[in-house]
Amino acid sequence: MSNKISPIVIKRYASRRLYNTNTSEYVTLDEIASLIRQGADIQIIDSKSGDDLTRQFLLQIITEQETGSESVLPLNVLMDVVRSYSDQAGSVVPDFLSRSFEMLKKQQEELLSSVSKNIPDSINPMEIFSLESWQKAQSDIMKSTLGSWGFSTPSDEGEEPAPKQQTDSDPAAKDDEIAEMKKQLADMQEKLKNL
Repeated sequence: MSNKISPIVIKRYASRRLYNTNTSEYVTLDEIASLIRQGADIQIIDSKSGDDLTRQFLLQIITEQETGSESVLPLNVLMDVVRSYSDQAGSVVPDFLSRSFEMLKKQQEELLSSVSKNIPDSINPMEIFSLESWQKAQSDIMKSTLGSWGFSTPSDEGEEPAPKQQTDSDPAAKDDEIAEMKKQLADMQEKLKNL
């Protein structure tokens, strides 16, 4: 998320080298993209003329990522953007895109906030959407649930979980146990609904 502070100023010299004035070192386009991903605002200016080149370099970063394996813009969106330059819709497209991205950022923040409140401390909320982290979280939840119901959980050696031995001698205890299981299931469903 970008802060409301002065942007990092990058100067482009005649040699086409890019110089980060905050760190006093030369940077690559990939490093600038990394700064932006981390939430920094940047401004790229020509060192001689003072012209603002930020838009040109941002488009170059997007182009390089779209031609690589990190493509995120669907083909129909790209075509619609091109069309917007030639018709009356061009005047509303920038505002629409800006509002859409603001809404997306807000929804992501709300989702991450909600997820981080409802997941175990052992899971990093930023990694929750990776398949491996999601599978581990599901496995941890299942083991915890099975354990609370009296079932043993598989060990690292790959044992099958064995149900807790029950005696049929006390039907009232069995009814209480079933009622407790139903309550826990309802609680889990409510927690999942809130995710």
